[in-house]
Amino acid sequence: MTCESRFGCERKMTMDDDLAKTKGLIRDPMAVTWTEQYSETIDKYWNKLPKFVSSALATMAVFLMGVTVNGEWVLMLVHFIRSLTLDENEMLGENQSGVNATLGIRMPKLEFKMDGYLPVWLGSAAVSYIMYFGIGGFLHWYFYVRQRDKAHEWKCQPNTWLPADLERHEIYLGSFCLILGSTLSAFFATHIMNGGWSMVYYRFSDYPWYWTILQWPAIFIYQDYLTYWHHRIYHTPFLYKNFHKLHHKYKQPTAFSVTAIHPVEFVHMQLMLSSPMFLFPIHWIPYSVIAMYTYYHGIIDHSGINFKAYWWQPWQPDAIFHDNHHQYFHVNFSFNCSLWDKIHGTYRRKDRIYHEDIYYGRGKDIREASVQEVAEDLHQRTTENPLAFRGNKREFDLSEDDVAKLKVH
Repeated sequence: MTCESRFGCERKMTMDDDLAKTKGLIRDPMAVTWTEQYSETIDKYWNKLPKFVSSALATMAVFLMGVTVNGEWVLMLVHFIRSLTLDENEMLGENQSGVNATLGIRMPKLEFKMDGYLPVWLGSAAVSYIMYFGIGGFLHWYFYVRQRDKAHEWKCQPNTWLPADLERHEIYLGSFCLILGSTLSAFFATHIMNGGWSMVYYRFSDYPWYWTILQWPAIFIYQDYLTYWHHRIYHTPFLYKNFHKLHHKYKQPTAFSVTAIHPVEFVHMQLMLSSPMFLFPIHWIPYSVIAMYTYYHGIIDHSGINFKAYWWQPWQPDAIFHDNHHQYFHVNFSFNCSLWDKIHGTYRRKDRIYHEDIYYGRGKDIREASVQEVAEDLHQRTTENPLAFRGNKREFDLSEDDVAKLKVH
């Protein structure tokens, strides 16, 4: 094989392997999901659907996987049931969450009520696995199998694919973390189901009307800013090398990557996202809606697909933002609000280079980089899909002439 450069060889080998896999010459049943085996049959029936129906089903599939995969659905269900079955004391304003509309907040009873935990845990785990493999498998087929030859139209990194061994790895690790997520969700759900103490309340009238409005941004900002710092701290050298690096094995993330995290970090994140229930008064509806939003975008951000935020989400970065994080490692630490990176100087910059050995989110000034570092960085930029950016143009494109001009100045 002759190539113009090492990067050219790598691209050709990757494309040859992908073509062989697409034609069925390479078959690793553990690397992907069940849908690869039945692609032609599924496609036969799928093509009979009107386009708007198929698009809506694909969107709904992403949503369902997002809100169920961590087991949070069982907690939302318990909150919903509790809201419909308030007892007489609660109707008088003294509810089991420890809130009294007149007297304020009682001290919590430091006890956990676990009656009926096993069936709640089994239900939580069962749904998580069904959605992970069922809907996750469908999404894999819908994009990564059915539209593999059109990757330039939908994939954030259209010329590079997660290797088969890492596809298998992310599914194994993600499957294990589902158990942890289901265990924690079932724990909190059972506690609340049995009337255990929390700061969640179920009648909007328990607090002033302005708190009904303000708690929406309060919950969102609290969780998102906390996860920014959680994520950024896990990118410091010790925590990255010993924990978070496991998640960054997936330089071309897929929807299965979302739960493929070191178990310690996964539990830490889950506890942090659940903490508002025990820190300040929140109504169950805002908490549940924001949780669904957060987990939905977790799937979007890790999908590797060029999803863009809607007009009504000016705070929400496009999917390429987090895909860049996986591609360049220590940059773009935010999840649902890119403002945090812009405030703290960790937002990706055009005149900086980033790779796994450059920590703390600010990268290296391209004028201080070696010739090899610049060459590798410029190659990485060309692998990004322009269609993933606003205006369908690569935001961080840089030529060798541009680099030369920067070094002069």
